[in-house]
Amino acid sequence: MNGIPEVVIQRLPLYLRTLEALDEDGLVVVSSQELGDSLQVTPAQIRKDLSYFGRFGKQGRGYRVRDLVRELRRILGLGQEWEMVLVGMGRLGWAVASYGGFAQHGFQVVACFDNDPALVGKAVGPLLIQDDSTLAATVRERGVGIGIVAVPVDAAQQVVDQLVACGVRGILSYAPIVPRVPPHVWVQNIDPVVALQAMTYHLSQRKAPRAAGRRAV
Repeated sequence: MNGIPEVVIQRLPLYLRTLEALDEDGLVVVSSQELGDSLQVTPAQIRKDLSYFGRFGKQGRGYRVRDLVRELRRILGLGQEWEMVLVGMGRLGWAVASYGGFAQHGFQVVACFDNDPALVGKAVGPLLIQDDSTLAATVRERGVGIGIVAVPVDAAQQVVDQLVACGVRGILSYAPIVPRVPPHVWVQNIDPVVALQAMTYHLSQRKAPRAAGRRAV
């Protein structure tokens, strides 16, 4: 995106979440040092990240919290509601469809799909599970921009291809693969196992502390 490192874009939502919490607490101005302390990021890194998008705050005076919240929401495209479709209504898909945290941040699952006749027609909150043969028609009719993939790994690429073919440009995938997509489609993969394996690398590099008072033998 215009030469902006992806790692910078990934940090912006973290800045926004922290700033929104500070705004709710009534804080008017925050310094890069205070913001960095909250996020365990250096003040220099915060200033550098924000400099990709313009000039915010004033030297020695910090950032006006509400103004920076507004600017970050604009940069992240959060001035509108984003409709999403969900494909795969197993236990994971059911949990995603039932999650109540999307709406407060401008995201809404408007339709969910599966190819299992035993699931089609069942209600998940206000939604009825639809047969996946109706996916393309629903996406095109509503102009949905985001698809969530919660199917088994062997079906994931096929579902991604379906979503791309009907015009979806953003895909959130829970399947443990890196799907092939054209350059105009953006994919975010969520794989808890990969995250755990990265964590255990760090844990394995540290020796377990000895129990207090225990002598080595």
